[in-house]
Amino acid sequence: MAAPRPYWKGHLRLSLVSIAVELYPAIVSSSRPAMHQIHRPSSQRIRYQKSVPGIGPVDASDIARGVEVEDDTYVIIEPSELDEIKLESQHTLDLVQFVDQCEVDPRYFERPFYLVPGSDISAEGFAVMRAALREERKIGLGQMTMRGEEYLVALRPCGRGLLLETMRYENEVRASDKLFEDIPPDSGLDSEKTALAQRLIKDRTRPFDASAFHDSYADALHALIEEKRGKRHLMHAQTNEPRKSAEIVDLMEALKKSVARQRASSTAATKKKKAVKSSGHQTAKKTRRAI
Repeated sequence: MAAPRPYWKGHLRLSLVSIAVELYPAIVSSSRPAMHQIHRPSSQRIRYQKSVPGIGPVDASDIARGVEVEDDTYVIIEPSELDEIKLESQHTLDLVQFVDQCEVDPRYFERPFYLVPGSDISAEGFAVMRAALREERKIGLGQMTMRGEEYLVALRPCGRGLLLETMRYENEVRASDKLFEDIPPDSGLDSEKTALAQRLIKDRTRPFDASAFHDSYADALHALIEEKRGKRHLMHAQTNEPRKSAEIVDLMEALKKSVARQRASSTAATKKKKAVKSSGHQTAKKTRRAI
């Protein structure tokens, strides 16, 4: 298997310390098979065509990007205008603050990446940074630019490497107060019931092992697919192009043979004609000599 390509390359920077690093995605796509919509009569995939109500299908050149600011009222944003506000790609990740590991609300974490040293030379400095974060039980916070956009990120130790997680900004997290306001607070609860719940929690507390959990639905779906595939319950897509039937193939072969035979016949007739003509010339010459 080919080595994965880094998602981003740059330098991790803390004050005057700069360490070459590379960033790799820490997650893979879902293990569940992708479901497609299939047209039963032809067994072909359903394709979606961009269209406008009352107008019908439209050309890609007539499509613009816009933001709805009022009902059915849009501000059109041109690609050139987006290019103007894009941030320049910077290849530095500056750590500007450190917080306790348990201090950041989990709702702010978005997507995980693995951060590794970018070269053998930077490996020692990288390891020192990782060890310091682990000893202090801290998370490093910073901002970085990737592909024209700025991200808030958190950095924490992960095995021998570092885990970088992109984070949501404050205005992206919905407040929960109104949703939770009718739920009774901790104070005033029945202490005996709470103690019983605590006992159940302690009885089932054990180290986290991700391999102990499986996507049962995905497993069952894979099994169903393999079962139907083994029984040849398959649908083969039919194209709109007319297929060559056996009769058409036979006709083509017959036509080719007829043409070849006609050419051969024409060639033979031409040779015979030339031979007769040549024979006539020879006879005429002998007659003149005899006279």
